Amino acid sequence: MSMRDDEMVDLAGDCGQTADPLKLLVEAQQHLIHEIAHELRSPLMRMQAAIGLLRQDPACREMVERIERESVRMDTLIEALLTLARLQSYPESIQREPLDVIELLTEITENAQFEAGLKGCNVSLKTCPAFVSCVSGELLYRSFENVIRNAVRYTLPGTTVAVSARINPDAGCLNVRITDQGRGIANERLHSIFQPFERGMSEAGTGFGLGLAIAARAVEIHGGMIMARNELSGGLTVEISLPCRA
Repeated sequence: MSMRDDEMVDLAGDCGQTADPLKLLVEAQQHLIHEIAHELRSPLMRMQAAIGLLRQDPACREMVERIERESVRMDTLIEALLTLARLQSYPESIQREPLDVIELLTEITENAQFEAGLKGCNVSLKTCPAFVSCVSGELLYRSFENVIRNAVRYTLPGTTVAVSARINPDAGCLNVRITDQGRGIANERLHSIFQPFERGMSEAGTGFGLGLAIAARAVEIHGGMIMARNELSGGLTVEISLPCRA
């Protein structure tokens, strides 16, 4: 570009001037989320201590139970915010180790079956041979768990959430599909559901809209891909592709 003196040079300069403020804005937003989550931890701990004192008074039992439920929700939100902030701001800090992803997926599916049973539905798993990759077990566990639990939440009672894992030897990756038998989502939301705080208008009280965002970022950090699509027969499929890393 230094050898040119035309509109392309001007355009490149304008793009550079625009990109720098945007980068600073994104970094500031991520830093703000991280700081807010940390600041919320202190009053939450004091609230939990107060709950312990109130429990000693039988007349306050109902009020204490409600406060405790809300504090648990707040603690869950803070943990999710901190996880998302860490994934966005400090991906290089993620610890990795060789792990059989199929074994991890099997454990998650077995745990999800308990929750599914309470709803009157099932979770099935179709596995493949071991797939060992250098990953963060904590992040992948949370990623798969968020997607599978989300599928259990929206599948209709009496149906089955199908989880399948298949190794693609040509691409050197593992493909995992999670399919529910719910009502699916609007096509225009197939990409936005992986954005933070994305929830439908009728989904108030079902979560914070962070689960799929955390899953997507964790998969991306591992060099993988995540996508969603509606099935013609109904329901939603989320497909995760993870590369094999030594």
